[in-house]
Amino acid sequence: MSKPDPHLPLQDSIAAVLFDLDGTLMDTDDQLVAKFSKWFRWLHPARAQRLARHLVMAFETPVNGFITWLDRLGIDAPLMNFWQRLGRKKKDHTHAFTLMPGVPEMLKTLKGRYRLAVVTTRSEAEATAFLREHHLQELFELVVSRTSTRRLKPHPEPILFAARELNLPVSRCLMVGDTTPDIRSAHSAGAPSVGVLCGYGTREELEKAGAAVVLEQVQDVVHWLMDGDAR
Repeated sequence: MSKPDPHLPLQDSIAAVLFDLDGTLMDTDDQLVAKFSKWFRWLHPARAQRLARHLVMAFETPVNGFITWLDRLGIDAPLMNFWQRLGRKKKDHTHAFTLMPGVPEMLKTLKGRYRLAVVTTRSEAEATAFLREHHLQELFELVVSRTSTRRLKPHPEPILFAARELNLPVSRCLMVGDTTPDIRSAHSAGAPSVGVLCGYGTREELEKAGAAVVLEQVQDVVHWLMDGDAR
């Protein structure tokens, strides 16, 4: 496996940037907060929102632990596909994806300097719908969804698959994500990773999982990659 030159900054070895969707490019965090806030409508709106956000953050660690357990059993992808089919039977799906602030500008700045890909546990249809809705599809040359590989993050297979499809050493592919499965998937594959705090993960969790750096917002990736600014 090819490794970056230890005498050069990590940023100099990066040829491709792989982005997670939920909580990274897609603002599902705030959507969940808004949904949970309705449970506390008897409270002042500001307090209800704070309580809902604490609830979302509290659930993040056990949910990731559950995903990891499913991955070890090798049933994560089949179960998620079943859950999606069940949801389709219950109601028609309409896509209303909220974009993280600064994402289009960030991606347009990175495009041309780095090859861009999406690595997500969402279905290919959902990932493509998100990119198309925000006119981002032409910026990405690859979408790795939950049907692209047998195993999902935190297993290394999605990262290794992306590297093979891009015809690059995995060590030159940077994974950007907001949760520990994103970071652990990259670490297990031998890829560097950046954690972002705009989604579900905490700084402590992301650093412990192996992130090379943890940034406040996903758009800070531009400064870290191009200016060496870790903020």
